[in-house]
Amino acid sequence: APETGGIKLDDPGYNRYRAKGEQHAIAGAPVLKPFHAFVKNGDPSDYENYTKAIAETAPIALHDLFELVPAASGPIPIDEVEPIEDIRIRFTTAAMSLGAISPEAHEALAEAMNEIGGKSDSGEGGEDKARFHSPKNSKIKQIASGRFGVSAEYLASAEELEIKIAQGAKPGEGGQLPGFKVNSLIARLRNTQPGVTLISPPPHHDIYSIEDLAQLIHDLKEVNPRARVCVKLVAETGVGTIAAGVAKANADIILVSGHEGGTAASPLSSIKHAGLPWEIGLAETQQVLMMNGLRDRITLRTDGGLRTGTDIIHAACLGAEEFNFGTIALIALGCVYVRKCHLNTCPVGIATQDPKYRAKYKGDKQNVINFFNAVAGEVRAIMASLGVRKLDDLIGQTKFLRQSEVPGHPKANLIDLSPVLKDVAEEAGEHLPRRCRHNRNDGDHDHPLDDKILQQAHDALRDKTPVQLEYKVRNTNRNVGTKLSGQIAYQHGDHGLPEGTISVRLRGSAGQSFATFLCGGVKLELIGEANDYVGKGMCGGEVIIRPPDNASFVAHANAIIGNTCLYGATGGHLFASGLAGERFCVRNSGATGVVEGCGDHGCEYMTNGVALILGATGKNFGAGMSGGVAYIYDQRGNFEKFYNPEMIKVEPLTEEGDVALVQKLTHDHLERTDSVRASEILKDWATHAKKFFKVSPKDSPSPPEYDQPEAEPAEAEVR
Repeated sequence: APETGGIKLDDPGYNRYRAKGEQHAIAGAPVLKPFHAFVKNGDPSDYENYTKAIAETAPIALHDLFELVPAASGPIPIDEVEPIEDIRIRFTTAAMSLGAISPEAHEALAEAMNEIGGKSDSGEGGEDKARFHSPKNSKIKQIASGRFGVSAEYLASAEELEIKIAQGAKPGEGGQLPGFKVNSLIARLRNTQPGVTLISPPPHHDIYSIEDLAQLIHDLKEVNPRARVCVKLVAETGVGTIAAGVAKANADIILVSGHEGGTAASPLSSIKHAGLPWEIGLAETQQVLMMNGLRDRITLRTDGGLRTGTDIIHAACLGAEEFNFGTIALIALGCVYVRKCHLNTCPVGIATQDPKYRAKYKGDKQNVINFFNAVAGEVRAIMASLGVRKLDDLIGQTKFLRQSEVPGHPKANLIDLSPVLKDVAEEAGEHLPRRCRHNRNDGDHDHPLDDKILQQAHDALRDKTPVQLEYKVRNTNRNVGTKLSGQIAYQHGDHGLPEGTISVRLRGSAGQSFATFLCGGVKLELIGEANDYVGKGMCGGEVIIRPPDNASFVAHANAIIGNTCLYGATGGHLFASGLAGERFCVRNSGATGVVEGCGDHGCEYMTNGVALILGATGKNFGAGMSGGVAYIYDQRGNFEKFYNPEMIKVEPLTEEGDVALVQKLTHDHLERTDSVRASEILKDWATHAKKFFKVSPKDSPSPPEYDQPEAEPAEAEVR
C-alpha cells in the first residue's frame, strides 16, 4: 500500500496490449481502427494507414530489420507484374479448429479462401461432413495427434492433408481445448463427450521416427491419391535436418511455423519463450534442402505473424512459396483483439461456442477477401519497385534483401542476420534449385494388390452388390484396404455401403497399416498376422485376424498384431486372436476392439468405444481416458499394478448390462476367430466372469451450461 511505501505492480503487457507495457505488433487502436475500416469499405487509404501503423511499431520481428534491394535493371511498370489471382492462390489460412473458433467464423474463412482460390485449414477439430464438397469445405484437412474426427470421408474431401507434428507457438505440446468450449456439436465432431477438456497427446503416438512419418504420409496418399500431403514443423534449431527427412519421406509441402502464432486456449507458459522466429526456421530449411538436392521436390510454406505484403516479400526471398495467415484473418472477420479466446467470452462471437456471444458475430467473408486482395496488391506494387515480374523469381533470392541499420536502437543493431541471408548456391558456385519444380512428389505407387482389389470390387463399389475376394498377402503389402476405403468414401461416404458388401479373405503376413481408415461395407479377414497400425482411423467395417488352423503355438501367448492399433478409430469392429502391441486403442473414439492381451499405454486418451482385453495389459493402462469403456480379463490378479488411476475407475463386473456385453463380445470373438481363450472363458463363464474388471472414466464433467443438443446434420453430398 502507498502509506507503507509499497511498490505498485503494473500490467507489463506480456499478454494484453498496454500503452506503457511491452511492445505488440498489433498495438491497439492505431492498427485495428484503419484495418477494420478498410476490410469493410475497401478504401485504399485505410489500408495504407494500417501498413503505416504496423511499420511504426517495428522493429519487433527479425524481418523488420530487412530492407529491400531492387534489381540492377530498376523498377518495372506494375502492369508487367503477375495478377493478384496468381498471388492469392499461394495464401492459406492457418489451422484454427472448429472449437477454438465458432462455426460461423470457421465457415466464413473457408468460403472466403475458396472464393479467391486459396485454401483454408480445418484445424485438428474435424469438420461437419455437411460442408464437404460445398463452398464451405476446408481444402486443407489437418491430421493431428489424437485424430479428432478423422475418417476416410473426411480425408477424401480434401485437396491437401496436413500432418501436424507440433505448432510453432508451443513446440513439443499438443493442441488443447477447454471443456467449457466442448458443447454437443464439438463433441459429436470430435467423437468425445461434452464438457471434456481435449488435449492432443504431445508425443504423436503413431510418429516415433521418420519411418513412422513416412508411413503416415503413405497412408494418406493411399486413402486420397488426389491430395497433396503437408507436414507442419516448428521453427527451431535443427528444423532443416528434420525437413530433409520429411522431404525424403515423400511429403509434398513443408510448413515452417514460427513462434508468434496464437493458440486461443493455451497458458502463458506454453506460448512465451517457445520456438523461434519463422525467419530463422525458414532460412535454415531452405538452405539445408538446397544443399541436399531436395529443394526442387518440396513446396515451402511459412507462418507466424504474417500481416502485410512486405512480410510476404520477405518470406519469399527467404524461400517460402506459400504463406499462411492466422490471427490477422480473424481480425479481418471482426476480431477486436481483447485476448478472451481462451475464456469462451469473445465479445464479437469469433473465438467462442457460447450462443450468447455467437449472436454478436457480424463477420463477413467479403472482409477477408478484401484483406487478401489488398495484400496481393501490395505484393504486386513491391515487386514492380524491385523489377520482378513473377513471385517465382523472388523465391529463395536473398540478394533482394539486406540488413538495415535502425537509428537509436543499439539492441537491434547488434544482431547479425548474415546466416539468415546466406545464399548457399552462390557459396557453392553451382546452380541449385531454389523452389519446387514438380507438381507433386509421386514416389512409389506400385501397389498391385490394392489395385487388384479395387479392380475386382469395381462392380460392388458401383452397384453395392456383394462380392467375396481372396488373396495371399506379404509384409510388403502395406495399407491393404485403405485405397479401397478411400474410393468408397469418395463415392458413397463413410457408411454408404451395406455392411459386408465387400468381403476380402487374406492369408499370410500383412504389412504396415492393415485396414487403416477402413470404412463401412468392408470386411477384411486375415489368416496370419499383421504389423503396426491395424485399423488406425477406421470408421466402420470389420477386421478379423486369426492364426492358421494348423498353428502349433498358443495364440493368446503370442503377438498377432503390432503397435498403435485402432489408433483414433471412430467405428467398426476388430477381433484379433492373439496379443496386441503397445498403444492399443489410443484415442479410440468409437470402435470396438477385442484382443487377448496388450502392451503398455492401452486405451490412452480414449474418448468413446469399447475395448475387451481377454488377457494381461502393459503399464499405464487408461491414462487420460475420458470416455468409452474397457473390460479386462485379469487372469493373473495383478491388474491394479498396471493401470493409471488419474482419470479412470476400476470396478468388478457386476452390472447386468456389462456382463451381457462382455459375454456377447467374447462369443462374437469365438465365432469369428475360433479363439481358444474365448472358448475357455465361455465354457466356465461363472468362474471366469469374476476375473473381469470394468474400466471407465471417473464422473463425467458437466456439459457447458449453454449447451443444447445439436440437430443431426444433413447428409453430405458425396461423389
